Amino acid sequence: MASTAAEIVAFLLTISGWVLVSSTLPTDYWKVSTIDGTVITTATFWANLWKTCVTDSTGVSNCKDFPSMLALDGYIQACRGLMISAVCLGFFGSVFGLIGMKCTKVGGSDQTKAKIACLAGLIFILSGLCSMTGCSLYANRITSEFFDPSYIAQKYELGAALFIGWAGASLCIIGGSIFCFSIAENSKSPRRGYAYNGAASVMSSRTKVHSSAPDKTPPKHFDKNAYV
Repeated sequence: MASTAAEIVAFLLTISGWVLVSSTLPTDYWKVSTIDGTVITTATFWANLWKTCVTDSTGVSNCKDFPSMLALDGYIQACRGLMISAVCLGFFGSVFGLIGMKCTKVGGSDQTKAKIACLAGLIFILSGLCSMTGCSLYANRITSEFFDPSYIAQKYELGAALFIGWAGASLCIIGGSIFCFSIAENSKSPRRGYAYNGAASVMSSRTKVHSSAPDKTPPKHFDKNAYV
């Protein structure tokens, strides 16, 4: 029962983490910068893995898609590959996790389901590591440019998408670790098979009662004519 509850908690954590990681791809604010006027903010610059935009004080945004994948910076290409890999791995991990849980009716025996659940945990851990690496690589580029005094171009700060990606990656790693530990719990407590012996026990008890009861039948008396 405890291992089943742990698998349910792990599945909820990993699914939540996978959803958060998936939501970072279309999120706009991977990096953001503002230009302040004397009274109000005059412009907000922001960018993600697909485009760079500027929003003025009236709320009008002008965006420019990255023209060519081959012309992109290396860190953007690496982040794209890592985040897409994290989403794909999370999808397959959710499928294997659903099959390997004890509360489902598919997957075979308990030993087979435990191995599938452990495989799902490893996939989710790998998915979390991909997401963590992609977000950290992007954040490292932002911070290195921000604190570089010789960098004269527009400087950015960390956007909300990076924190969402880190949170989702952490949930995937934690839930995947719980899935991996579930195989150790299943090996320590193997399922025992019990045979139903109700009918046999009832019959044996009745037999014992009849055998232990004294014979109360009256003795037969034969008269003299019986021997003639």
